[in-house]
Order: sequence, then C-alpha cells, then structure tokens
Amino acid sequence: MSQTSFWRAEIWHPLSVHFPIALLIIATLTKVIVLILKNEQKAIWQKAGSGLLYIGCLSAWIAIYTGDMADGVVARKICDPTILKDHEIASYNLAYLFTAASLLDLGLLLNFIQGKILKPMQYLVVLLSLIGASYLVYTGHLGATLVYQQGAGVIKPSFDCSDFQ
Repeated sequence: MSQTSFWRAEIWHPLSVHFPIALLIIATLTKVIVLILKNEQKAIWQKAGSGLLYIGCLSAWIAIYTGDMADGVVARKICDPTILKDHEIASYNLAYLFTAASLLDLGLLLNFIQGKILKPMQYLVVLLSLIGASYLVYTGHLGATLVYQQGAGVIKPSFDCSDFQ
C-alpha cells in the first residue's frame, strides 16, 4: 500500500464510521436495559450506557466531518448524487438526536434534572436513542448503497491489476 492511497480524503470516512455504529447501538441497548433493571446493578449499567452514548455521539460527529471531507471526491464519481445527499441528511439527523440524548442524559447524571420529571426524562433519552438508532441503520444502508452499488470512494483497478504491483 502506498502512502498516497492511505491519505486520500475518502478513506478516512469508512475508517471512522464504524465506531459510532457500534457504540451508539450498544448504548441504546444498554439504556433500554437500564429501564428494565430494578436493583443495584442499574447504576453500573446507567454509567456504562452514558459513557457509550457520549463517546458514540462524539464519534458520530467525527464520522460526519470525515464524510464531508469525502463528499467532494465521491460526489463527482457516482451516478445518483441524491443518495449521497440523503445519506448526509440522515447522518445529521442521527447526530442531532444522539446529541440531544447525550445532553439530556448528562443533565440527569449531574442532577440538573430532578423531581417528577426525572423518570420521563430517562424515557425521553431512550426514545431519542431509539429514533437515532433507526436513523443509524438507515444511514448505514444508504452508505452501503453508495459504496456497493455506485462505487463511491472505490478505485477500480486496471484490467491486469498492474497498478497494484
């Protein structure tokens, strides 16, 4: 592998996009489990879910940044740029939803939210995360469509593959 191929702008997006996929899905599942638990394990699961949510949210914004870097290269090479635009819109939607869930969760963790609205806010964090996770799946589907159906970010080798020697 040559150094110039590693530093291509469109390469950084697939490298960074898998972190938020894994972290945010697991964070959402953990937050659902927190609603079910009733014992002392609830606090441990709550902290684990919160940590995953915060790191996943940050990594989602990094994936959006690297996606913006790749956009200029990829948009000129694909057949249907509307899929790329839909992918971008869905990624912003999921990042905003998980950011809202993270901020609300942080407010709960720091005891800024107390009293009667505490339980509804915990449910709201889970609801925002579930909606965000559905956008995450949709965004991933659109990303896979861009790569596997339109060849976004893919360099097609020559017939004899001589450019890889």
